[in-house]
Amino acid sequence: MADLAAAFLFLYGLKRMSSPATASSGIFVAGVGMVAAILASFLYVFDVVEAARPHLYANIGLAVVALAIGGGLAWWSGKRVAMTAMPQMVALYNGMGGGAAGAIAAAELFGNRTSGATELVVTLLGALIGAVSLSGSLIAWAKLDGVINKPLRFPGQQVVNAMALVATLAVGGLIVAAVFGIAVPLLSLPVWICVFFGLAILFGVLMTLPIGGADMPVVISIFNAFTGLAVGLEGFVLQNPALMIAGMVVGAAGLLLTLLMAKAMNRSIANVVFTNFGDAPKQKQGAIVGNLKPVQAADAGIAMRYAKSVIIVPGYGLAVAQAQQKLFEFVKLLQGAGVVVKFAVHPVAGRMPGQMDVLLAEAGVPYDMIFQLDQINDEFATTDVALVIGANDVVNPAARTDKGSPIFGMPILNVDKARHVYVVKRGEGKGYAGIVNALFYGDNCDMVYGDAKVALVAMIEAVRGLTAAAA
Repeated sequence: MADLAAAFLFLYGLKRMSSPATASSGIFVAGVGMVAAILASFLYVFDVVEAARPHLYANIGLAVVALAIGGGLAWWSGKRVAMTAMPQMVALYNGMGGGAAGAIAAAELFGNRTSGATELVVTLLGALIGAVSLSGSLIAWAKLDGVINKPLRFPGQQVVNAMALVATLAVGGLIVAAVFGIAVPLLSLPVWICVFFGLAILFGVLMTLPIGGADMPVVISIFNAFTGLAVGLEGFVLQNPALMIAGMVVGAAGLLLTLLMAKAMNRSIANVVFTNFGDAPKQKQGAIVGNLKPVQAADAGIAMRYAKSVIIVPGYGLAVAQAQQKLFEFVKLLQGAGVVVKFAVHPVAGRMPGQMDVLLAEAGVPYDMIFQLDQINDEFATTDVALVIGANDVVNPAARTDKGSPIFGMPILNVDKARHVYVVKRGEGKGYAGIVNALFYGDNCDMVYGDAKVALVAMIEAVRGLTAAAA
């Protein structure tokens, strides 16, 4: 009953997470479900025979210590993590979930507790997917955190990856044979199990190393789906409803998120899984026409004060500068002057799905001011000013016009169609995809160089100066 209650709380919590207005309470509800599932696991003590109780009490002590350490570290790291480091934390938590599923599988395999062929195969699949999620997520964390700065690619890489996967599956077949009494060559069953996990971890590393930084949102969602699938499979082996339902829900949500992210980046799932992410195009990128036109932040702020409508496009640079509070302060000044202000969020803005929505919510931006790409894209053509802060590839018109561009075909925000565009950017560097943005050279675009928070403070002061002068 406790498992079923936990499963219900997981589902209900996820339902509430579907809306920004109820997401916080949804997370709390799902957390209560997790606590219920964990506490229920301790009730198994009443089903253990008297002779085994001393060992059980020792294991309970270890479990309590593990919960205290894990819970304490999670609370401490969650409270102190910066918004810019949230993708790294998500990658680590994805990996921990996969690793936990792999650990359950290892306990089942080494303890030879699987009761039949189906359970054994499912256990091995969960072990494979969990180990891949663990090692792949750790590589994703290293890339997001700058520990690994470039994708590692070499000739014949896909062949090597395929060989690693085939070898892992072959060792899994040997394990199945050994469990059912068929002699296997060279090594004992425990050693083959270790080899299986080693190969699975290696495959996760090889799979993730060639990934380019611009594709990290898709990678995170893929490993999220992997972790859920692994947990669901191990829940089936343990006949635990909470694990099965939670795993299936997370796996399904991760798969849907992967599909959405792939669509937002103009990729197919096959392209994401079976090719090197972020490969350079075979065609040469088209030449950029025009000049960069720097302006002062104060001038940009005054221009927006006298506009009728402004659409703001937040990007990763806003998160890096921790300027979301100043941005909303500037927005409230514009609204006070009668300017209609909206926010446009691209699905892959930032380093993970939903990062910009969370960033704006943290600053107190009302949910009804935030619009997704398909909701607002047609409004740019009738908007006086578009303000881009720290975004690059998601507003690059080359995605529509340049067949030689790496992002050609990717849905973008139609910022270039606004009557005027101001781009707040730290410098003249390229975006995460490593290409020049044609928007910056457009006749209707001016560049505001510098830290986003500093630029917004200058805009705020300029608009307040106008108000004071008018008074």
